Amino acid sequence: MTQEMKLHHYFDQWMKLYKLDAVREVTYQKYEMTHRQLVKLVPDLRLNDLSRLTYQQLLNDYAATHERQTVMDFHRHVKSSLIDALEEDLIDRDPTRKVVIKGVQHRQHKIKFLNQHEMQSLLNILVLDEGPNWDYFILLIAKTGLRFSEALGLTPRDFDFAHQYLNIKRTWDYKAAQSDFAPTKNKSSVRKVQLDWQTVIQFSQLTKDLPKDKPIFVHSKVYNDTVNHYLERLCKRAEINVISIHGLRHTHASLLLYAGVSIASVARRLGHSNMTTTQQTYLHVIQELENQDNDKVMKHLASLI
Repeated sequence: MTQEMKLHHYFDQWMKLYKLDAVREVTYQKYEMTHRQLVKLVPDLRLNDLSRLTYQQLLNDYAATHERQTVMDFHRHVKSSLIDALEEDLIDRDPTRKVVIKGVQHRQHKIKFLNQHEMQSLLNILVLDEGPNWDYFILLIAKTGLRFSEALGLTPRDFDFAHQYLNIKRTWDYKAAQSDFAPTKNKSSVRKVQLDWQTVIQFSQLTKDLPKDKPIFVHSKVYNDTVNHYLERLCKRAEINVISIHGLRHTHASLLLYAGVSIASVARRLGHSNMTTTQQTYLHVIQELENQDNDKVMKHLASLI
């Protein structure tokens, strides 16, 4: 009977039926990871043995070694499949109802962004006279806040030097076996990013003799770790905190917020689908700015006699 099917077998069939070729490859790989965890944690759990207790125990076992947000993602995947199982009468009740999401304490993460002085120190040691290299790549992300895959997908034709902006309309799927152009993360990621005049001059010189529709920075297989290790060496040479390439994106956004740029403008520049994402990601910066604003308000009120 179908009800006697093991949970991980059902999830495997479900993701191949509903998710394969319907979501991006990188997203599908996350479903595959969830499937591997089910095989590991509940290799013998059958659909007809699912209950709120057995499902909660599954989540608790997963939460013992994962942070709460990761547990939430795992739960969302499994729950989606079980809701379909419920509609197909493969199970007679929703075992995920009133579930409690747990997780280990946040681990000590690496510093996510640089301050303005550290950023300047990093930019000062970049070598920008050798044609397209990782130094130019690092400069571009620092100045634009692009995602790693967005910067890899750039071609000379994406630059509008006359109007000083970058046209972000695709990415480079560097994780795929056969890397190629890919869609952006979401519709909001398709955007125009304004460039300062100095960056316009630097990249107009860099790209003038390059093939117009070929990626500027991709010449062979690219690995995120390779560029991160290169950036780590640069940070150590500049005697600043070590951050990742994604940390440059955080740095770009943080510096804009500290400079007084609105959350809405930063969200659009980063390609976030909504301002809530920006607010949650940069809550520490926003709270600090709010404290500064409160000081200004009190100082102003105190001056009124």
